[in-house]
Amino acid sequence: MVNPYFQEKDIALYLGDSLKIMKTFTDNSFDLIFADPPYFLSNGGITCKSGKVASVFKADWDKSHGINNDFVFNLKWLKETKRLLKETGTIWISGTMHNIYQIGYALQKLDFKLLNEIIWFKPNAPPNLSKKYFTHSHETLIWARKSKKIPHKFNYLLTKAFEDKLNYKNKQTRSVWVIPSTPATEKTCGKHPTQKPFELLKRIVLSSSEKGDKILDPFVGSGTTAVVSKKYSRKFVGIDNQEKYLKIAVRRLRKVR
Repeated sequence: MVNPYFQEKDIALYLGDSLKIMKTFTDNSFDLIFADPPYFLSNGGITCKSGKVASVFKADWDKSHGINNDFVFNLKWLKETKRLLKETGTIWISGTMHNIYQIGYALQKLDFKLLNEIIWFKPNAPPNLSKKYFTHSHETLIWARKSKKIPHKFNYLLTKAFEDKLNYKNKQTRSVWVIPSTPATEKTCGKHPTQKPFELLKRIVLSSSEKGDKILDPFVGSGTTAVVSKKYSRKFVGIDNQEKYLKIAVRRLRKVR
C-alpha cells in the first residue's frame, strides 16, 4: 500500500502516477469520482493572458502523444475508475474538444451509462487574438454512471438552488452553467494552470453525493475537489504526480473551516 503524501481526518493526498496508485485501492470503494485529466492541448498554440499573446503550453504532462496513445491512456485510467466506483457511483470528467470526444467514446466502450453533458460557459473568457476562430469560451463535462441498471444519486431539490444567468433559483437547473474562470482570490496559495473554480466543483459534489460519501480525484492538481469535499463533509482521496501542486492543495486544505 502506498503511503499518503498528506493525510488528515477523512482526507488523503497521494504523490505519484495515478494509474499505479489507483490499482492499490479496493474495488467498489468510491461514491463519486471527479477527473480533470490532461486535455493534450499544449502543442504550440497561443492564448491571451492579461491582453497579451501567450503560449498555451502548460507542461509536458499536457502534450499529446498522438491520437492512439492518448486514447489508450484515457481508456486505462477510466477502466480503473469503473472498478473503484460503487454500483451506485458516478463519474464526472472535464475536457475540451481536444480530449472530450475520446473520453465520451471510452466511457461508452467501457459500458458506462451517460447521464448528462454539461457546458461550463465562462463569461470572462479571454479573446481569440488570432481572429481566425470563434472565441473559446466553454469547457465540457460528462457525467456518467457505473451501472446501467442501478439508480444513481442525484440531489434534485438541492440543485434547484443553483443560480446563474441561465439557471433560475427554484427552477430545474439546465445543462449550461455560467461560472466565471477561477478568480485570483482562489489562487492565493499558489497557481495551477488548469485550476477549476470552487463553484464548479461545489455543484458537482452537492448534486451527486451525500455527507460522508467518499470522493476520488485522480488528477487533483491544486486541490479544488479536496477543498469542496472537506467544506461539505465528504471523505476525499486525491492523486497527482506533481509535488508542487500537492503543496498548494495542502495549503488550501489547511485554510478550510
